[in-house]
Amino acid sequence: MSFYYPPDLSAGSFRAEALVNALLDNVSEHVEIDVITTQPNRYHTFKATASSYEQLPNLTVQRLTVPSHKSGLVDQAFSFGSFAIQVCKATKNKHYDLIFATSSRLMTASLGAYISKRTGTKLYLDIRDIFVDTLQGVLPPKLGKIVSIIFSSIEASTIRQATKVNLISPGFTPYFNKRYPEKSFTLYTNGIDELFLTPLPTPTPTLNLPAQPSRLKIVYAGNIGTGQGLHLIVPKLAKRLEHEADFHIIGSGGAIERLKHELDREEVRNVYLTPPMKRDLLLKLYREADVLFLHLNDMKAFRRVLPSKLFEYAATQKPILAGLSGYPSRFASSRIQNSAVFNPCDVEGAIKSLRSLELRPTPRKDFITKYSRTDIKRRMAFDLLKTSPKHAQLKQEG
Repeated sequence: MSFYYPPDLSAGSFRAEALVNALLDNVSEHVEIDVITTQPNRYHTFKATASSYEQLPNLTVQRLTVPSHKSGLVDQAFSFGSFAIQVCKATKNKHYDLIFATSSRLMTASLGAYISKRTGTKLYLDIRDIFVDTLQGVLPPKLGKIVSIIFSSIEASTIRQATKVNLISPGFTPYFNKRYPEKSFTLYTNGIDELFLTPLPTPTPTLNLPAQPSRLKIVYAGNIGTGQGLHLIVPKLAKRLEHEADFHIIGSGGAIERLKHELDREEVRNVYLTPPMKRDLLLKLYREADVLFLHLNDMKAFRRVLPSKLFEYAATQKPILAGLSGYPSRFASSRIQNSAVFNPCDVEGAIKSLRSLELRPTPRKDFITKYSRTDIKRRMAFDLLKTSPKHAQLKQEG
């Protein structure tokens, strides 16, 4: 189960697809994989068509239609509620040997736990975020405290129902080890997809970024939400660099209107907003960039995460300017060459870090080898399949 799946644009979507591909490469013909997901709905500005039901060798993909949303908490809750009801119906008379659920906002994981308990099936969870921490950061303090207590209880029952739990970031381990000392956790992180391991394509005239040749091209691609906090850094940073750099923001999300408002308020004219696009087109924009930009808001929850975008950026050989704190800051600083990290929302720190970058391609061969998504997912696939009572049907691991 994954709320997002290709052709939808989402870190969870790409992660789920990579695992499915790894499973298909390493199972016998007698293993059947059912993927239950949604029709593309990650961004209301990105439309993609996909079959509601796909039947392939060893694989069935069922895409459920859910209400559209604009990345707000309430509309996303309605969207997930629709998904949960439909998943329960779709699995009512099914008999599985193993349930896998990948989840960033806990609810897909808790849905997996519910079905696991109802059917007596083993559960493997892939946890991509600490939702309790996130809620405390994005909600008003009093409401956040109340809601976090409720979701802490849901999290506890979800984690304890699982046979195995994978954490996407080593930064999560202190939190989960403290709360669930009886559990052991695996760490299969995000990685670099094959798409980004090929040489960057030559720019095409149709995708030339609207910047003068002498100016720096700083590119951000991804979600534009409260978690990224672009509205708290980009307008002021772009204003300070208006005579030397252009910012190209590709994406959408719940905070895009706040970003537009701040850009207008600061009278910024060197920031260009583009709707979400497919990854092959993104590669062409990366090719034209001088610097790739990443930012996470100054919240406790984001001091533990490991953004998938870091891996994608690192594979391009481009300089990386990143506003990060905690574990992701230490990870980028120690493992990704020619990346400059500053404290989130710190304009002066961002400018100082930008000046420290070497504006040239930087091969990161060791990093790319270590964090190949294909290799990581292959190991995770074997771990997942061995959790099943029928794991004897695995192909011989070579």
